[in-house]
Amino acid sequence: MRTDVAVIGSGFAGSLVARILARQGWSVVVVERGRHPRFALGESSTPLGNLCLERLARRWDLPELAELARWGTWRRRHPDLGVGLKRGFSFYRIRPGEPFHDDRENRDRLLVAASPTDDVADTHWLREDVDAFLVAGARRDGVEVLEGIELSGLGGAAGRWRLEGTTADGTVEIRAAVILDASGGGGFLERHLPAAGKATVAPLGTSLVYAHFDGVAPLTETLRGVGAGVGDPYPEERAAVHHLLDEGWVYSLRFDDGRVSAGAVLESRRASELLDGGAVRAWEALLDRYPALAELFGGATPRTPLTLVPRLGHRRPRAAGPGWALLPHTLAFFDPLFSTGIAWSLVGVERLADVFESGRADGAAGGALARGLERYGARLEMEADHLGRLQGGAWRAMADFEVFAAYSQLYFVAASWCETVQRLLDPAEMPLPAAWQGFLGADDDRLTAALAAAGDRLDAAPSDPSGFAAQVARRVEERNVAGLCHPDRRRLYRVDLDALRAAAPRLRLSRAELERRIGAGRLGF
Repeated sequence: MRTDVAVIGSGFAGSLVARILARQGWSVVVVERGRHPRFALGESSTPLGNLCLERLARRWDLPELAELARWGTWRRRHPDLGVGLKRGFSFYRIRPGEPFHDDRENRDRLLVAASPTDDVADTHWLREDVDAFLVAGARRDGVEVLEGIELSGLGGAAGRWRLEGTTADGTVEIRAAVILDASGGGGFLERHLPAAGKATVAPLGTSLVYAHFDGVAPLTETLRGVGAGVGDPYPEERAAVHHLLDEGWVYSLRFDDGRVSAGAVLESRRASELLDGGAVRAWEALLDRYPALAELFGGATPRTPLTLVPRLGHRRPRAAGPGWALLPHTLAFFDPLFSTGIAWSLVGVERLADVFESGRADGAAGGALARGLERYGARLEMEADHLGRLQGGAWRAMADFEVFAAYSQLYFVAASWCETVQRLLDPAEMPLPAAWQGFLGADDDRLTAALAAAGDRLDAAPSDPSGFAAQVARRVEERNVAGLCHPDRRRLYRVDLDALRAAAPRLRLSRAELERRIGAGRLGF
């Protein structure tokens, strides 16, 4: 079998890039080890990911992608696809041997809204449904999707790769000019292409225990009476929920059908005694140790088997080379703490679509495509370093919730700034097209300097959390368009249009022009 492009892996990123390249006129084969529908993690979207879906939908005439960019349109147009409502990010500090407690100042609680209403909210993706849906779309556009293929070898070179594999019926050989590796942590090219390099040791040294559950108690109910303003600015469980522990943290994502995707991300050495007994014992030990978790999950039953991933993260050294490229999640994954995976993967899809469109005239072996892949790789590697610093710092801050709450503002300021720039500024007003801007401000001097300064302060083990918070606020002030970093908000951050209006000069817009663009619906609501 011969093809222009072989895509390894048929998760949402692999299927989308394959479909778009097929629409450009390339012949594309997708090689998948499993069969759809199949379980997958990486379920929580963010506004930057939704923006990317909207751009891909417009440019490549894929309206269903835009329909998946908001909870309301998803529910109306695709009620058969599993989804959850995500209004924002919720963080709670819980302690061994204690139920959850809080006070009027929300000392153990942080909520940051990402949308003003349910209809335009972000989503949790039931990946077995979404991935199968996108694979079906790729097939309709002429992509050949080969399922049940176990790849075993790679030969040749750029322009004449030879992939070898086996199926239940025998062997298969695929000859391709370009290979795109969307296999995630599996990293096919790492194992078979020396030029791709070997992954470094898991950067954060974490393990994951996860499952989907039925019967998880509503968080809103368990928090009543603890002294906090429950349900403000959104119902607590309608979010990406994070419970910070001594050993790491637990995520909880509720879907509309009642199931909950939950997992414990644990520091492997610190939690070694918990992990040595396997996934089930580790989960049960966490519920025994933390009454707040037991109140939520004590009556729940796993819908999928509890599973242990001993090594969660990876970072591979190179993102692209002659005739090959990695999708973002194949290059690097550190931690699901800020839900960066879907958005960064979609940015990778959008960039590869640009690269292949620009290289179409030269063909798969042409110089334009080679230069585009080189640019793509350099961009991705820079962003992987940035994400590693961001998420590594968050782990170092977890020991003190006040420090963590302040540190997390680095992420939220960066995310809201990038979203605002991409929504409100015209292309001529931006230094780079939206798809090529540094993910989460990776190429923004002010944001990277703020991150570096916070890292230095964490190295010194800040003894003054309020001073650390003040430093973060000063460092990000010129990028803060969402009213973040304000102590008087008591760690409850709504979507704040007044703060955005006040920040018009930071966007180099007049107040009147900003109002005009908001009124034209460019914020998406």
